[in-house]
Amino acid sequence: MDKIALNAKIRTTKGNSPARALRREGRVPAVLYGPNTEPTMISIDTNDVDTIIKRGGLGRSIYNLSLDDGKKETTVMIKELQSHPVSREVLHVDFYEVSMDRKVRVFVPVVTTGKSIGVENGGMLQIIRRELEVACRPDAIPASITIDISNLDIGDAVHVADIATTENVEIPHEVNFTVLTVVSTKRETAEAGEGEGEGAEGEAAVAAGEE
Repeated sequence: MDKIALNAKIRTTKGNSPARALRREGRVPAVLYGPNTEPTMISIDTNDVDTIIKRGGLGRSIYNLSLDDGKKETTVMIKELQSHPVSREVLHVDFYEVSMDRKVRVFVPVVTTGKSIGVENGGMLQIIRRELEVACRPDAIPASITIDISNLDIGDAVHVADIATTENVEIPHEVNFTVLTVVSTKRETAEAGEGEGEGAEGEAAVAAGEE
């Protein structure tokens, strides 16, 4: 995965008023921190923030953050991005310093491939976990977890322990939870119920006639 270059400036003021002043200047207040880094107040260009948002994968991407014209460079991930609930303007960004040789935990989307036998027979694919947490080095973060559903029939399911990963990526879990399953549609269930009801009524009529 390629690192995305970002330039940041150290800021010395904090509070709502200085933060608003920064935004008027086209910059977003931010903070940099990590296990070996003291929290540092910084700011980044609004256009850079817009670019990384449009690119997507905020919680899974790694960035090469340059401070004060390259005086310090560090590898970071976005830990939190705060935005205004109405205008969607980005208000603040939390950058977390990471080490390329230490595992991080991130959530990646679940993607399916193939067409399920059960779906072709009238069933419905139900994705229970649309994201899964993975543990891996920052340079090994997968874009997604892909699951082939071609052989799944109605009633079949894929559990987290069924998912194969590379030796560099693991999916930590204590319970073997269901990720996705193929279920019967409500229409089929209703029709089956009606059939059972008709059978039961028929049996009752026969029994009444015998008496």
